Amino acid sequence: MNAQIEHRLPLMPEDLASEVTARLQALFPAREGPLSLHEPEFSAQAEANVAECIRSTFVSSVGAFVGEFEAQLADACGAAHAVAVVNGTAALELALRVAGVEPNTEVLMPSLTFVATPNAVSHLNAVPHFVDVNEQTLGIDPEALLRHLNEIAEPKAGRLYNRQTNRVISALVPVHAFGHPVAMDALNKVAATFGIAVIEDAAEALGSEYKGRKCAALGRLGAVSFNGNKIITTGGGGAVITNDSDLAAEARHLSTTAKLPHAWAFSHDRVGYNYRMPNLNAALGVAQLEELSDRIAKKRRLAAAYIKQFSDHPDLRVMREPEHATSNYWLNTLILEPHAAFSRDEILQRLNDAGFMARPVWEPMHTLSIYADAPRARLPQTEVLAQRIINLPSSAKLVELLP
Repeated sequence: MNAQIEHRLPLMPEDLASEVTARLQALFPAREGPLSLHEPEFSAQAEANVAECIRSTFVSSVGAFVGEFEAQLADACGAAHAVAVVNGTAALELALRVAGVEPNTEVLMPSLTFVATPNAVSHLNAVPHFVDVNEQTLGIDPEALLRHLNEIAEPKAGRLYNRQTNRVISALVPVHAFGHPVAMDALNKVAATFGIAVIEDAAEALGSEYKGRKCAALGRLGAVSFNGNKIITTGGGGAVITNDSDLAAEARHLSTTAKLPHAWAFSHDRVGYNYRMPNLNAALGVAQLEELSDRIAKKRRLAAAYIKQFSDHPDLRVMREPEHATSNYWLNTLILEPHAAFSRDEILQRLNDAGFMARPVWEPMHTLSIYADAPRARLPQTEVLAQRIINLPSSAKLVELLP
């Protein structure tokens, strides 16, 4: 009995932090200098593409690389269409708008997400509505979502209302946290039951697969990001992904200031956005996409090394891809056991002092002052998990430092 109790007791924070740091040092014995959380990599082809773009003088939103990047990206996502824009937040905002999200309607999303997700909703003068997550995927829990909607949702006049706020619930935004796909079939089923559109926030999940299908093409629309810390980068950039030709055309039109085609006249039929991706960024993206499969393979090898290194640890685990998924492992993630949660900040401090650029998960959105008054479900898993997550250095090239 005493041995069992002793086994469950955590180390002191400084001891656990020292042990985690020692295991990372053993995993990367050949490292020289700090290891970034996620460092971009650029090939000779990327330099050549950018130089070609500069020589062409077409460096803004008109140029051959934009169309080429969109075609390759659509293929990489297993979708019919991709509309390249300036960043992932803009992509999500556009996707929500063309999906029919209107001002003063509510959009369901996890509270455990990056602030860009609710910000994109707020930019449309709509309202984020936070729901709880599942511990295995860190994404929306379909069962918790269903329970919540059964409690607060009311169909009325062909629309779904939140009876507590009397606002329409217009969309659901699943987020594939750290590249791990959520249970999309179950979420799509809940959304279909209540008649709400599904727009994937796949900012972190380019190349990840759910039951053999690519993320970003599993709902009505999806959004991806090419920020400097993503698996591939265009410096800044994002894209709307969809299989719906009409929605793709609408997104492309709105992203180009809603300008009607004409050889010289400036006629605009909607209040649009200047969101189109510049050709210079797309030139970089074309070269990056050529390396996507290789990077995913390297990142999966890195994840396997992390999993093995901590497989016997009683106080924490490395997050694994869900059974239904093949993840890109964008960011490798330590999840502390509940009894060890109080050690998180000490571990972060010790790792960063030792040159491992680790970070905690985002502050849950409902705890930020800007979203404290947003509607929300009960969030027990969100509030517990937020104190237990640590992201580890995850650049694809780190596989070269493994023993």
